[in-house]
Amino acid sequence: MLWVVVAIVFVGTFVFLYLNSRTPEDVFAKVTPAHGTIEHSTVLTGKIEPRDEILVKPQISGIISEICVEAGEHVNEGDIIAKIKVIPDASQLSSAQSRVSVAQIDYEDARIKFNRDKELLAKKVISREEYETSEKTFNKAKEELEAAKDAYKIVREGVSMLNASESNTLVRATITGLVLDVPVKVGSSVIQANTMNDGTTIATIADMNKLIFKGKVDETEVGSLRVGMPMEISIGAMPELKPLATIEYISPKGDDTSGANSFEIKAALIIDNVEGLRAGYSANASVILDRAADVLTLPEAVVSFEGDSAFVYVLADSVKNVYDRMAVKTGLSDGINIEIKEGVDSTAIVRGAKVQ
Repeated sequence: MLWVVVAIVFVGTFVFLYLNSRTPEDVFAKVTPAHGTIEHSTVLTGKIEPRDEILVKPQISGIISEICVEAGEHVNEGDIIAKIKVIPDASQLSSAQSRVSVAQIDYEDARIKFNRDKELLAKKVISREEYETSEKTFNKAKEELEAAKDAYKIVREGVSMLNASESNTLVRATITGLVLDVPVKVGSSVIQANTMNDGTTIATIADMNKLIFKGKVDETEVGSLRVGMPMEISIGAMPELKPLATIEYISPKGDDTSGANSFEIKAALIIDNVEGLRAGYSANASVILDRAADVLTLPEAVVSFEGDSAFVYVLADSVKNVYDRMAVKTGLSDGINIEIKEGVDSTAIVRGAKVQ
């Protein structure tokens, strides 16, 4: 009896060890091809910027005596931005003073002659023609004196007596928009633009109703972009806002200053309400480079690639769990799913990932 028990224990131990030494059979998930849409897209990084930023510069050199706006204010075309106090040039001031003195002498001479001729005409000593000539000379001298005084005032103060409201000392907004920057302060010296100098910028103004996305695209993808392509913009500071945009410019020349060769693009934002948007906000643009609609798709993870060939494993025997290797022709991929053009149909059962 003892020997029977020992035999049973020995055989049981042997069977237990044998069963545990066997390699467990692999079990895989089963995947069926499905019809769907594959979109290959890319994301571009960039910023939101006004289409045009206008640099307002003075038309006369001098010193800022007053600044009438601050960054962030809305201005209309013609609004006064700043006032300039003119520092006259000594030689120009002296010349203008001399012109006034000469004009004053001519005026006094013409006035005396005109008054004398007026009395002589009344006594009928001179003709009407002589009197009219004297009157014309007097009027010309008067006009020249006024012009000389005005020229002196312009040189000294930069303001015309005849048109003070349009004086060059008043720097005005050239467009309606938002003041982005005022880089000068009261007391700052400014110079007007000329052939040797760009002039001092008093303020930067932009129309915030006309915004663009400006970004960079890698050289490997720039060939897939076309003017007119739509894109969706994501703004980091305003995640709830997802405006659309349309590509309107692709740079013909690459820029490798960042280490990788990239190309600048510009896209016009399509947005009704720009409230809260600020120039310089960081943004990403998602653009669809290619699209395949209503095609047969599989998860890209179930496709094996060898060189230029692609393969999947299709269930051949469900009882024995046997899969046959099948060559397939693939198409567009979005990184998760891939288009299957040839090799399997929607009835095939494809081996997926191993089940743990």
